[in-house]
Amino acid sequence: MDFSLSPEVVEFRDEIRSIIREFVTPEIADRMHATGVFDAPELNLELGRRGILERACPGLGKGDPIEMYVMFNELEKAGAPYDGLAVALMIAAVVNKLGTDEQKERIIPSIISGEALVCMGYSEADFGSDLASIKTRAIKDGDEWVINGSKMWTTLAQVAEWLILLTRTDLDLPKHKGLTMFMLPMNTPGNTVEPVHTLGTEITNATWYDDVRVGDEAVLGDENGGWRTMTTVLAFERGVMGGTNAGVPLLRHFHEWAVANGVFNEPTTRERMARSIIDMQVATLLTMRSAWIAASGGMPGLEGSMTKVFAVEAYQRASRWTQATAGPAGLLQFHEEGAAGEGFVEYDARHSPVMSIYGGTTAAPVFSAVDRKSTRLNSSHSGESRMPSSA
Repeated sequence: MDFSLSPEVVEFRDEIRSIIREFVTPEIADRMHATGVFDAPELNLELGRRGILERACPGLGKGDPIEMYVMFNELEKAGAPYDGLAVALMIAAVVNKLGTDEQKERIIPSIISGEALVCMGYSEADFGSDLASIKTRAIKDGDEWVINGSKMWTTLAQVAEWLILLTRTDLDLPKHKGLTMFMLPMNTPGNTVEPVHTLGTEITNATWYDDVRVGDEAVLGDENGGWRTMTTVLAFERGVMGGTNAGVPLLRHFHEWAVANGVFNEPTTRERMARSIIDMQVATLLTMRSAWIAASGGMPGLEGSMTKVFAVEAYQRASRWTQATAGPAGLLQFHEEGAAGEGFVEYDARHSPVMSIYGGTTAAPVFSAVDRKSTRLNSSHSGESRMPSSA
Protein backbone atom coordinates (compact mmCIF):
# COMPACT_ATOMS: atom_id res chain seq x y z
CA MET A 1 0.00 0.00 0.00
CA ASP A 2 1.94 3.02 -1.32
CA PHE A 3 0.63 6.37 -0.08
CA SER A 4 3.16 8.49 -1.95
CA LEU A 5 1.60 10.89 -4.44
CA SER A 6 2.31 10.44 -8.15
CA PRO A 7 3.90 13.35 -10.06
CA GLU A 8 0.50 13.99 -11.67
CA VAL A 9 -1.23 14.26 -8.30
CA VAL A 10 1.56 16.47 -6.94
CA GLU A 11 0.99 18.84 -9.87
CA PHE A 12 -2.75 18.75 -9.12
CA ARG A 13 -2.04 19.57 -5.45
CA ASP A 14 0.17 22.50 -6.41
CA GLU A 15 -2.59 23.93 -8.58
CA ILE A 16 -5.01 23.68 -5.65
CA ARG A 17 -2.53 25.51 -3.45
CA SER A 18 -2.17 28.32 -5.99
CA ILE A 19 -5.96 28.77 -6.06
CA ILE A 20 -6.07 28.80 -2.27
CA ARG A 21 -3.44 31.53 -2.13
CA GLU A 22 -5.53 33.68 -4.45
CA PHE A 23 -9.06 33.02 -3.23
CA VAL A 24 -8.89 32.00 0.45
CA THR A 25 -8.40 35.48 1.88
CA PRO A 26 -8.89 36.83 5.41
CA GLU A 27 -12.01 38.57 4.10
CA ILE A 28 -13.54 35.24 3.05
CA ALA A 29 -12.76 33.75 6.46
CA ASP A 30 -14.35 36.74 8.20
CA ARG A 31 -17.43 36.44 6.03
CA MET A 32 -17.72 32.74 6.80
CA HIS A 33 -17.67 33.29 10.55
CA ALA A 34 -19.87 36.38 10.42
CA THR A 35 -22.63 34.79 8.33
CA GLY A 36 -22.38 31.19 9.53
CA VAL A 37 -22.41 30.02 5.89
CA PHE A 38 -19.35 27.83 5.33
CA ASP A 39 -19.13 28.28 1.60
CA ALA A 40 -17.24 30.53 -0.84
CA PRO A 41 -18.99 30.84 -4.22
CA GLU A 42 -16.02 32.56 -5.85
CA LEU A 43 -13.72 29.70 -4.83
CA ASN A 44 -16.21 27.10 -6.08
CA LEU A 45 -16.55 28.83 -9.45
CA GLU A 46 -12.78 29.04 -9.93
CA LEU A 47 -12.33 25.36 -9.13
CA GLY A 48 -15.14 24.58 -11.55
CA ARG A 49 -13.74 26.86 -14.28
CA ARG A 50 -10.39 25.07 -14.18
CA GLY A 51 -12.05 21.65 -14.40
CA ILE A 52 -10.79 20.65 -10.97
CA LEU A 53 -14.21 19.71 -9.57
CA GLU A 54 -14.91 17.36 -12.45
CA ARG A 55 -11.45 15.87 -12.13
CA ALA A 56 -11.79 15.32 -8.37
CA CYS A 57 -15.31 13.86 -8.44
CA PRO A 58 -15.32 10.03 -8.45
CA GLY A 59 -16.56 8.65 -11.75
CA LEU A 60 -16.14 11.92 -13.65
CA GLY A 61 -13.10 13.02 -15.62
CA LYS A 62 -10.06 11.66 -13.83
CA GLY A 63 -12.34 10.33 -11.12
CA ASP A 64 -9.50 9.54 -8.73
CA PRO A 65 -10.46 9.55 -5.00
CA ILE A 66 -6.82 10.28 -4.20
CA GLU A 67 -7.21 13.61 -5.99
CA MET A 68 -10.50 14.25 -4.23
CA TYR A 69 -8.75 13.61 -0.90
CA VAL A 70 -5.86 15.91 -1.87
CA MET A 71 -8.22 18.74 -2.81
CA PHE A 72 -10.24 18.65 0.38
CA ASN A 73 -7.19 18.08 2.55
CA GLU A 74 -5.54 21.22 1.14
CA LEU A 75 -8.74 23.26 1.55
CA GLU A 76 -9.15 22.06 5.12
CA LYS A 77 -5.56 22.77 6.14
CA ALA A 78 -5.94 26.30 4.74
CA GLY A 79 -9.10 26.89 6.77
CA ALA A 80 -11.14 27.39 3.58
CA PRO A 81 -14.96 27.32 3.72
CA TYR A 82 -15.37 24.10 1.76
CA ASP A 83 -18.38 22.45 3.46
CA GLY A 84 -20.84 23.28 0.69
CA LEU A 85 -18.43 22.12 -1.98
CA ALA A 86 -17.79 18.82 -0.20
CA VAL A 87 -21.48 17.95 0.04
CA ALA A 88 -22.12 18.96 -3.58
CA LEU A 89 -19.30 16.82 -5.00
CA MET A 90 -20.25 13.91 -2.79
CA ILE A 91 -23.81 13.97 -4.15
CA ALA A 92 -22.59 14.44 -7.73
CA ALA A 93 -20.61 11.21 -7.33
CA VAL A 94 -23.69 9.39 -6.03
CA VAL A 95 -25.87 10.71 -8.88
CA ASN A 96 -23.21 9.55 -11.33
CA LYS A 97 -23.17 6.11 -9.72
CA LEU A 98 -26.88 5.53 -9.10
CA GLY A 99 -28.79 8.13 -11.10
CA THR A 100 -30.54 7.85 -14.45
CA ASP A 101 -29.04 9.37 -17.59
CA GLU A 102 -31.59 12.17 -17.36
CA GLN A 103 -30.63 12.92 -13.74
CA LYS A 104 -26.94 12.96 -14.63
CA GLU A 105 -27.52 15.45 -17.44
CA ARG A 106 -29.83 17.62 -15.33
CA ILE A 107 -27.92 17.72 -12.03
CA ILE A 108 -24.20 17.05 -12.41
CA PRO A 109 -23.17 19.92 -14.74
CA SER A 110 -24.49 22.55 -12.33
CA ILE A 111 -22.42 21.02 -9.50
CA ILE A 112 -19.08 20.45 -11.22
CA SER A 113 -19.20 23.97 -12.65
CA GLY A 114 -19.21 25.27 -9.07
CA GLU A 115 -22.57 26.98 -9.56
CA ALA A 116 -24.88 24.77 -7.48
CA LEU A 117 -24.83 23.43 -3.94
CA VAL A 118 -26.72 20.47 -2.47
CA CYS A 119 -28.22 20.07 1.00
CA MET A 120 -28.96 16.74 2.66
CA GLY A 121 -32.33 15.94 4.22
CA TYR A 122 -31.51 12.90 6.37
CA SER A 123 -31.78 13.45 10.11
CA GLU A 124 -35.04 14.26 11.88
CA ALA A 125 -35.72 15.85 15.24
CA ASP A 126 -36.47 12.47 16.84
CA PHE A 127 -34.00 10.45 14.77
CA GLY A 128 -30.54 11.97 14.62
CA SER A 129 -28.25 9.16 13.48
CA ASP A 130 -30.90 6.41 13.59
CA LEU A 131 -31.82 7.19 10.00
CA ALA A 132 -33.61 3.89 9.40
CA SER A 133 -36.35 5.08 11.78
CA ILE A 134 -37.20 8.33 9.96
CA LYS A 135 -40.88 9.31 9.62
CA THR A 136 -40.94 11.65 6.60
CA ARG A 137 -43.34 9.97 4.16
CA ALA A 138 -43.54 9.82 0.40
CA ILE A 139 -46.83 8.38 -0.88
CA LYS A 140 -47.59 7.60 -4.51
CA ASP A 141 -50.53 9.54 -5.95
CA GLY A 142 -51.01 8.65 -9.60
CA ASP A 143 -47.86 9.68 -11.47
CA GLU A 144 -46.57 11.74 -8.55
CA TRP A 145 -45.08 11.27 -5.11
CA VAL A 146 -46.48 13.40 -2.29
CA ILE A 147 -43.94 14.12 0.45
CA ASN A 148 -44.79 15.26 3.99
CA GLY A 149 -42.54 15.54 7.02
CA SER A 150 -39.61 17.47 8.43
CA LYS A 151 -35.83 17.25 8.69
CA MET A 152 -33.22 18.64 11.05
CA TRP A 153 -29.59 19.71 10.44
CA THR A 154 -30.26 20.46 6.75
CA THR A 155 -27.15 22.61 6.46
CA LEU A 156 -26.95 25.04 3.51
CA ALA A 157 -30.64 24.60 2.68
CA GLN A 158 -30.93 28.39 2.58
CA VAL A 159 -28.47 28.65 -0.34
CA ALA A 160 -28.61 25.22 -2.02
CA GLU A 161 -30.15 24.58 -5.41
CA TRP A 162 -30.67 20.85 -4.87
CA LEU A 163 -31.96 18.69 -2.02
CA ILE A 164 -31.29 14.99 -1.50
CA LEU A 165 -34.13 13.73 0.68
CA LEU A 166 -34.55 10.42 2.51
CA THR A 167 -38.17 9.31 2.91
CA ARG A 168 -40.20 6.32 4.02
CA THR A 169 -42.20 4.83 1.15
CA ASP A 170 -43.29 1.41 2.45
CA LEU A 171 -44.46 0.83 6.02
CA ASP A 172 -44.79 -2.93 5.51
CA LEU A 173 -41.11 -3.56 4.80
CA PRO A 174 -38.35 -3.72 7.46
CA LYS A 175 -37.31 -0.20 8.35
CA HIS A 176 -34.01 -0.36 6.44
CA LYS A 177 -35.78 -1.52 3.27
CA GLY A 178 -38.81 0.76 3.09
CA LEU A 179 -36.83 3.92 2.33
CA THR A 180 -36.52 5.87 -0.91
CA MET A 181 -34.15 8.72 -1.75
CA PHE A 182 -35.30 11.70 -3.79
CA MET A 183 -33.31 14.45 -5.52
CA LEU A 184 -35.31 17.61 -6.11
CA PRO A 185 -34.85 21.36 -6.53
CA MET A 186 -35.01 23.35 -3.29
CA ASN A 187 -37.52 25.75 -4.87
CA THR A 188 -40.08 22.95 -5.26
CA PRO A 189 -43.42 24.22 -3.83
CA GLY A 190 -44.00 23.00 -0.27
CA ASN A 191 -40.36 23.25 0.90
CA THR A 192 -39.73 25.65 3.77
CA VAL A 193 -36.57 26.44 5.71
CA GLU A 194 -35.96 27.82 9.20
CA PRO A 195 -32.41 28.69 10.35
CA VAL A 196 -30.90 27.06 13.45
CA HIS A 197 -27.83 28.66 15.01
CA THR A 198 -25.22 26.28 16.40
CA LEU A 199 -22.56 26.40 19.08
CA GLY A 200 -19.88 26.20 16.41
CA THR A 201 -20.96 29.39 14.54
CA GLU A 202 -22.25 27.53 11.49
CA ILE A 203 -25.93 28.05 10.68
CA THR A 204 -27.85 24.88 9.90
CA ASN A 205 -31.58 24.52 9.24
CA ALA A 206 -34.80 22.80 10.12
CA THR A 207 -36.81 22.04 6.97
CA TRP A 208 -40.46 21.15 6.40
CA TYR A 209 -42.16 19.42 3.48
CA ASP A 210 -45.88 20.04 3.10
CA ASP A 211 -47.52 18.17 0.21
CA VAL A 212 -44.37 18.42 -1.90
CA ARG A 213 -45.14 16.82 -5.27
CA VAL A 214 -42.49 15.25 -7.49
CA GLY A 215 -42.48 12.69 -10.27
CA ASP A 216 -40.58 9.44 -10.65
CA GLU A 217 -37.75 11.42 -12.23
CA ALA A 218 -36.88 12.64 -8.71
CA VAL A 219 -36.24 9.13 -7.32
CA LEU A 220 -32.48 8.64 -6.88
CA GLY A 221 -31.58 4.97 -7.01
CA ASP A 222 -34.25 2.32 -6.60
CA GLU A 223 -37.67 2.70 -5.02
CA ASN A 224 -37.31 1.33 -1.47
CA GLY A 225 -33.54 1.25 -2.05
CA GLY A 226 -32.78 4.49 -0.24
CA TRP A 227 -30.64 2.83 2.41
CA ARG A 228 -28.11 1.75 -0.20
CA THR A 229 -28.04 5.28 -1.63
CA MET A 230 -27.50 6.81 1.79
CA THR A 231 -24.70 4.43 2.81
CA THR A 232 -22.91 5.19 -0.47
CA VAL A 233 -22.96 8.89 0.46
CA LEU A 234 -21.77 8.28 4.03
CA ALA A 235 -18.85 6.11 2.94
CA PHE A 236 -17.36 9.05 1.04
CA GLU A 237 -18.32 11.66 3.63
CA ARG A 238 -16.62 9.92 6.56
CA GLY A 239 -13.34 8.97 5.01
CA VAL A 240 -12.42 11.05 1.99
CA MET A 241 -14.37 14.33 1.78
CA GLY A 242 -12.59 16.29 4.51
CA GLY A 243 -13.13 16.82 8.22
CA THR A 244 -10.07 14.74 9.12
CA ASN A 245 -7.49 17.51 9.55
CA ALA A 246 -9.55 20.29 11.11
CA GLY A 247 -6.95 20.67 13.85
CA VAL A 248 -4.18 21.76 11.46
CA PRO A 249 -5.26 25.44 11.16
CA LEU A 250 -5.83 25.53 14.93
CA LEU A 251 -2.31 24.28 15.69
CA ARG A 252 -0.81 26.71 13.18
CA HIS A 253 -2.55 29.73 14.73
CA PHE A 254 -1.87 28.55 18.28
CA HIS A 255 1.82 27.98 17.53
CA GLU A 256 2.21 31.53 16.23
CA TRP A 257 0.52 32.93 19.34
CA ALA A 258 2.46 30.66 21.72
CA VAL A 259 5.83 31.67 20.23
CA ALA A 260 4.96 35.37 20.33
CA ASN A 261 3.85 35.15 23.96
CA GLY A 262 6.63 32.92 25.31
CA VAL A 263 4.26 30.03 25.97
CA PHE A 264 5.89 27.70 23.47
CA ASN A 265 9.03 27.44 25.59
CA GLU A 266 7.10 25.55 28.28
CA PRO A 267 7.93 21.81 28.11
CA THR A 268 4.28 20.83 28.63
CA THR A 269 3.17 22.99 25.71
CA ARG A 270 5.80 21.54 23.41
CA GLU A 271 4.88 17.99 24.39
CA ARG A 272 1.17 18.59 23.80
CA MET A 273 1.91 20.20 20.47
CA ALA A 274 4.01 17.20 19.44
CA ARG A 275 1.28 14.75 20.44
CA SER A 276 -1.32 16.73 18.50
CA ILE A 277 0.89 16.79 15.42
CA ILE A 278 1.26 13.01 15.71
CA ASP A 279 -2.53 12.72 15.91
CA MET A 280 -2.96 14.82 12.78
CA GLN A 281 -0.44 12.70 10.90
CA VAL A 282 -2.25 9.50 11.92
CA ALA A 283 -5.55 11.06 10.78
CA THR A 284 -3.93 11.87 7.44
CA LEU A 285 -2.74 8.28 6.99
CA LEU A 286 -6.16 6.89 7.90
CA THR A 287 -7.79 9.22 5.38
CA MET A 288 -5.32 8.24 2.68
CA ARG A 289 -6.09 4.59 3.37
CA SER A 290 -9.80 5.27 2.82
CA ALA A 291 -8.98 7.15 -0.38
CA TRP A 292 -6.75 4.28 -1.54
CA ILE A 293 -9.59 1.79 -0.99
CA ALA A 294 -11.96 4.01 -2.99
CA ALA A 295 -9.36 4.46 -5.74
CA SER A 296 -9.02 0.67 -5.92
CA GLY A 297 -12.73 0.24 -6.61
CA GLY A 298 -13.89 -0.46 -3.06
CA MET A 299 -16.10 1.45 -0.64
CA PRO A 300 -14.34 2.66 2.55
CA GLY A 301 -17.26 1.98 4.88
CA LEU A 302 -15.56 0.65 8.01
CA GLU A 303 -12.33 2.47 7.25
CA GLY A 304 -14.16 5.74 6.76
CA SER A 305 -15.93 5.36 10.10
CA MET A 306 -12.63 4.62 11.85
CA THR A 307 -11.07 7.68 10.25
CA LYS A 308 -13.94 9.91 11.29
CA VAL A 309 -13.90 8.78 14.94
CA PHE A 310 -10.13 9.14 15.35
CA ALA A 311 -9.84 12.48 13.53
CA VAL A 312 -12.73 14.12 15.38
CA GLU A 313 -11.49 13.01 18.80
CA ALA A 314 -7.95 14.20 17.97
CA TYR A 315 -9.33 17.60 16.95
CA GLN A 316 -11.36 17.84 20.15
CA ARG A 317 -8.34 16.98 22.30
CA ALA A 318 -6.30 19.66 20.56
CA SER A 319 -9.01 22.29 20.98
CA ARG A 320 -9.33 21.54 24.71
CA TRP A 321 -5.66 21.74 25.58
CA THR A 322 -4.92 24.79 23.43
CA GLN A 323 -7.74 26.74 25.09
CA ALA A 324 -6.69 25.59 28.57
CA THR A 325 -3.08 26.57 27.87
CA ALA A 326 -4.07 29.98 26.50
CA GLY A 327 -6.02 30.84 29.66
CA PRO A 328 -8.20 33.98 29.45
CA ALA A 329 -6.80 34.75 25.99
CA GLY A 330 -8.38 31.50 24.80
CA LEU A 331 -11.83 32.89 25.59
CA LEU A 332 -11.47 35.92 23.33
CA GLN A 333 -13.09 35.81 19.91
CA PHE A 334 -12.11 37.00 16.44
CA HIS A 335 -10.99 40.65 16.29
CA GLU A 336 -10.86 40.99 20.10
CA GLU A 337 -7.54 42.38 21.31
CA GLY A 338 -5.24 39.74 22.76
CA ALA A 339 -7.24 36.77 21.43
CA ALA A 340 -5.14 33.60 21.33
CA GLY A 341 -4.46 32.47 17.79
CA GLU A 342 -6.34 35.52 16.45
CA GLY A 343 -9.52 34.03 17.91
CA PHE A 344 -9.17 30.56 16.39
CA VAL A 345 -8.51 28.98 19.80
CA GLU A 346 -11.89 30.13 21.09
CA TYR A 347 -13.64 29.29 17.82
CA ASP A 348 -12.27 25.74 17.62
CA ALA A 349 -13.21 25.10 21.24
CA ARG A 350 -16.82 25.76 20.21
CA HIS A 351 -16.66 24.12 16.81
CA SER A 352 -14.92 20.85 17.65
CA PRO A 353 -17.81 19.37 19.72
CA VAL A 354 -20.14 19.88 16.75
CA MET A 355 -17.90 17.67 14.60
CA SER A 356 -19.07 14.62 16.55
CA ILE A 357 -22.37 14.56 14.69
CA TYR A 358 -21.03 15.13 11.16
CA GLY A 359 -21.60 12.05 9.02
CA GLY A 360 -23.27 10.19 11.90
CA THR A 361 -22.71 10.75 15.58
CA THR A 362 -19.77 9.43 17.59
CA ALA A 363 -21.29 10.68 20.85
CA ALA A 364 -24.79 9.31 21.37
CA PRO A 365 -25.45 11.01 24.76
CA VAL A 366 -24.50 14.42 23.35
CA PHE A 367 -26.62 13.90 20.26
CA SER A 368 -29.62 12.82 22.32
CA ALA A 369 -29.51 16.11 24.18
CA VAL A 370 -29.42 18.02 20.90
CA ASP A 371 -32.29 15.93 19.55
CA ARG A 372 -34.45 16.79 22.54
CA LYS A 373 -33.83 20.47 21.85
CA SER A 374 -34.70 19.90 18.20
CA THR A 375 -37.93 18.19 19.19
CA ARG A 376 -38.94 21.21 21.22
CA LEU A 377 -38.18 23.42 18.24
CA ASN A 378 -40.30 21.22 16.00
CA SER A 379 -43.23 21.06 18.42
CA SER A 380 -43.22 24.82 18.94
CA HIS A 381 -43.04 25.57 15.22
CA SER A 382 -45.77 27.75 13.75
CA GLY A 383 -46.46 28.67 10.16
CA GLU A 384 -45.87 32.37 10.86
CA SER A 385 -42.22 31.79 11.76
CA ARG A 386 -41.36 29.83 8.62
CA MET A 387 -38.98 31.27 6.10
CA PRO A 388 -39.71 30.34 2.46
CA SER A 389 -36.95 28.24 0.93
CA SER A 390 -36.56 30.73 -1.89
CA ALA A 391 -35.63 33.50 0.55
